[in-house]
Order: sequence, then structure tokens, then C-alpha cells
Amino acid sequence: MLTPVVDDDGAPFWEYAARGELRVQACAEAGCGELRFPPRPCCPHCHSFDSEWRQTSGRGRVWSYVIAHPPLLPDYAALAPYDVIVVELAEAPRIRLVGNLVSGPDAPLGSVPRERIRIGARVQVVFPTAGDVRLPRWMLERP
Repeated sequence: MLTPVVDDDGAPFWEYAARGELRVQACAEAGCGELRFPPRPCCPHCHSFDSEWRQTSGRGRVWSYVIAHPPLLPDYAALAPYDVIVVELAEAPRIRLVGNLVSGPDAPLGSVPRERIRIGARVQVVFPTAGDVRLPRWMLERP
């Protein structure tokens, strides 16, 4: 499987994910507090360089999705077809994360029937318990 490219700005995201926490960067400037993703050194709202990482509820809704078919990257070709969803976070609707819809934290890609995937469906983040990289995945709130 592919592993994320970790830079200085995004490293905390992956450290928290390794602990099973979904956190996003937030401006630490008094009076701002704007949440932002992807991580970056400066707040696009107030231009402050002060930031912190805030834990989210891990809840959101499917904003968009696609079913990936071959040809794909070689590491994923054997898994196709599989879903890729874009999730809009509940507490920060402007933040959208890409992931996969699964039936459980350690379930394989494609474990949720395609006909169950709907734009607007409520989802909850889950993290696989195995593996070196714990990529956030998503489960339907109402399986």
C-alpha cells in the first residue's frame, strides 16, 4: 500500500492518526481559531503563524465519491474496484478529507456495498488497528 509523504506541516496529523485521533490544524491567534486542512504554516484567514492541533468529533457526511476502476497505481490495482469518498467534517464543513468507506476499522476496501454509498450519508472516522500507517477511513453511522 502507499504511504503518506510527511512534511513538517503535516507530520502532527499522522502522529495523531497513529494514536487513532482525527485532529486538524487550527489558528491559535486570539479571536481567530479558524480550522484548516491541509496543514500549512500560516492561517489563510488572519495570516498568523500560531497554530495548534484540535481533536475533531470524527463525524461528517459524504460530500462526494467515486468508484475507482483499473488502470490504477500498481499497489491498488488488485483491490479495484473500490470506493474513494470525500468527507465534509461536521464541525468544519469547509474541511474535506479523502478516504475509503469500510464496514469496520480493519475491514477491507469494498466491504460496504456500492449501492449503500450516498452523498449526504453520515459517517464516523475509524482507524485500522494493524499496519505501520493508520490512514483514516470512514464507516456509515447507520450501517
